[in-house]
Amino acid sequence: MAKKNRTMEQKESQEILTSNDVPPNTADTIQDTSINSEDIPSAQSFEESELSGDNQSADNNTFKESAPTVEQLQAALAAEKDRVLRVSAEFDNYKKRSSREIADFRKFANESVFKQLLTVVDNLERALSSASSQNSAVIQGVEMTYKDIIKLFEAFNVRPVDAQGKPFDPAFHQAVSHQESEQYPDNMVIAELQKGYILHERLLRPSMVVVSKSATTNNTAVDKE
Repeated sequence: MAKKNRTMEQKESQEILTSNDVPPNTADTIQDTSINSEDIPSAQSFEESELSGDNQSADNNTFKESAPTVEQLQAALAAEKDRVLRVSAEFDNYKKRSSREIADFRKFANESVFKQLLTVVDNLERALSSASSQNSAVIQGVEMTYKDIIKLFEAFNVRPVDAQGKPFDPAFHQAVSHQESEQYPDNMVIAELQKGYILHERLLRPSMVVVSKSATTNNTAVDKE
């Protein structure tokens, strides 16, 4: 009897234990509902976000401090306008200077040729002045050649220097000698030994002249001595 009762008690205790066991899916449910440590932001991420926010605010403050003012922009604009005006003025001066240089080159491009032709003109003038008869065919041919060259000179604005009877000008005259003269005052051209010529406003060759000096001046100087 005692053995039956003990056996019954053991069966009842096993049933109670079986009824109190955890269901098979309960552990999985607990595991699924547990908090994932990866989803929780770490302290380092908080620090990084705070640092990035501080950097952005610092950048904004730096931009505000470096932004130019209206007065600075106006001063920069005025300086740029002045620079553009100076560059424009320099370019205009360059164009004018280039135009003058081109014009001078065109005017004086044949200067060396005309200088060589002056010797030919001098020889023709000497031949005409020393000719004994103007009716000779040779003399007429020389005279025609001389006139043609003079016309060529005139076409290119080459003209002789006006020296005879004019005051001596060292810019256009070359004094060969001085001669006393009662007819002319001091420092006057009384004779032209070789003609001078001008190309436009530039001197090709000065005139070789004899300059006067007053005889009364010399006599006065001698008397004083």
